Amino acid sequence: MAVVTMLSGCAVSPQPISPEARQLRADQLLAQVTSDQEPVVAPIDLYSAMARAIKYNLDYRVEVMEHALRVKELDLAHYDMLPKVVGNLNYNGRSNEPGSRSKSLLTGKTSLEPSSSSERNQLATDLTMSWDVLDFGLSYVRAQQRADSVMLAEESKRRVIQRIIEDVRAAYWRAVSAERLLTKTRSLEASTERALQHAHRQQHSHLTAPLPALSYERELLTIRRDLESLTRELKVAKQQLAALMNFSPEQHYELVLPSRDLAWAGIDLSYDAMLKLAVMNRPELREVAYQLRNNQREGTAAILETLPSLKLFASANYSDDDFLYNSDWLTWGAHASWNLLKVFSLPARQERIEAQSELLDARGLALTMAVATQVSVTRARYQLRRGELDTARRFLEVQRAIEDQVLAGYQAQHVSEQTLIREQMNTLLAEVRMDQALSDLQGAYANVYTATGIDAVDAGMSSDESVAELSADLRRLWASRGDALALERVGRS
Repeated sequence: MAVVTMLSGCAVSPQPISPEARQLRADQLLAQVTSDQEPVVAPIDLYSAMARAIKYNLDYRVEVMEHALRVKELDLAHYDMLPKVVGNLNYNGRSNEPGSRSKSLLTGKTSLEPSSSSERNQLATDLTMSWDVLDFGLSYVRAQQRADSVMLAEESKRRVIQRIIEDVRAAYWRAVSAERLLTKTRSLEASTERALQHAHRQQHSHLTAPLPALSYERELLTIRRDLESLTRELKVAKQQLAALMNFSPEQHYELVLPSRDLAWAGIDLSYDAMLKLAVMNRPELREVAYQLRNNQREGTAAILETLPSLKLFASANYSDDDFLYNSDWLTWGAHASWNLLKVFSLPARQERIEAQSELLDARGLALTMAVATQVSVTRARYQLRRGELDTARRFLEVQRAIEDQVLAGYQAQHVSEQTLIREQMNTLLAEVRMDQALSDLQGAYANVYTATGIDAVDAGMSSDESVAELSADLRRLWASRGDALALERVGRS
């Protein structure tokens, strides 16, 4: 009955986390998610945004910690190759004296008096060192596989930071476009609304023909609709950039607005050179290479497991049994064993390993084709975006010249205010499209580096650096790659 009561008391039932504990956990998460970050003391430029993403982006932190965990597991795997050293302490007691009689195998006679050869209570200790040769070989192969796991985590980390830097560059330039657009839109909003009301009054006054007033109103509304559509696309960019830098969604920050007049160079490398770089450097293809090597080592481990095991051991022993002639002694020896079932299962295991290799080879070929396509597409897209930017820049120059002519006519009272407002809105729309073309070019520029697998961050850079130091390092790195923004002093336009 007591045993049943004890076992029922040890029964485990599911216990949900209490609302109080969930609330406490939620408060802790909200307090920690943006903690320990350098304050924003100046407008943020592109390289400061990249630096903050490297230091504080939580997705990247997870990858860094994953890599650190794999390193710890590799360090731990090294201990499996060492001999085992085990210490034992044994105490034995009984309620009466140990004793026995003996029977002669020759005469069949039994001794009349029981005798004892051990004490009633005994304390014995030993320290045993053993080393299994087969276990050492297997542990060495497993440690090599752990080392490959470290490299797989490193490639995963490279892939994540490349994506983050690409996203930061695209989000930054979209946020810059939105900042310029919203500033200019606010300055024109009142005059635009006034012009629309004037056109509406003209239409209903019957003092002039309604068609010109309606056409003018339609043109203004079309421009406003285009601006609102672009605003809708760009307005979330600043929040997206804030998320990449691990800012609170409600945190206010300002951006450095770069000049639009940046000279972007073409791609110097040929398609074949870019493709070779991509196949060598893309994290996805490197991961497949490490997985293939890991699988080959699994084949080595399978063969080792079929071999006989040889275990060597030596121990130092002590017992307080007074019946023993020697209370301390050394022992040594060897033990061999062979699991024959491992031998019979080897062909099946080798077939599975071979199938895994074929799968990885096929995956590598599929990824290579995908990478080749991506390199070709990103290369063509970059050239296309450069052409679009040149067209948008020329269009903006023409529109500004038209606005200047209309402004001069308005000041000379030859042109109406409504015409001036229309051209000012056309200029604003041209500027937004210019910014959008520049943002698209920046995205295409980032895609080129991601497609070729070139690291977005130099190996010598560390998240332990300050934002200012990391930003300066990133600026130098991208300047060495011909980034026009890094080469030119950034200022407000």
